[in-house]
Amino acid sequence: MLERGKQLLGYLTVDSKENYFRGAALVTDSRGIPTDFRYTEPVRPTKLERILYGNALDIYLREDIILDNLLDAIETKPSIWLVGDEELMAPIQKISKLPAITIEPSTRAPLEVSGQYEPTAEHGVFIFQADNISAPLRLIITDENVSKLSQFTQLLAAAAEDMELMEPFTRIARAIEAVSESEPK
Repeated sequence: MLERGKQLLGYLTVDSKENYFRGAALVTDSRGIPTDFRYTEPVRPTKLERILYGNALDIYLREDIILDNLLDAIETKPSIWLVGDEELMAPIQKISKLPAITIEPSTRAPLEVSGQYEPTAEHGVFIFQADNISAPLRLIITDENVSKLSQFTQLLAAAAEDMELMEPFTRIARAIEAVSESEPK
């Protein structure tokens, strides 16, 4: 592992609303300071595309269009990708060749020590105490990355000393909103 402060966290989102899809990726250092940010323009499938692609349209747009373009555009590669949507983990890992985990808030009581994690009854789901005061986070990890879980939680716990781990997702949403407002209607 790199020295503290040199690890990079990648945050990636893909969302769909109002008949369009859009994605964004933010890479930060372990203090939450941005090192790279990329986003896609809205992708609005036509009526014909909706008919021709059918149920495969969402997968095609998310993976082949949005993720491919975002991950190709990122110049500063993170140590790990953090996502809020479990369905993005496998395609991100396949395209970027970097590990991806889902990170979500939880309502569980805090664990005893920051950096501590424990499995839940759900396969591949762990509760992780990022800091000493917040509720633990819910981590979802693929089978191929379970052996690296300790390494990932050390990285996240170190970053949590200087930043709130979920907060960059809010920044991404606000940045996309700002971009959308400045686009011609």
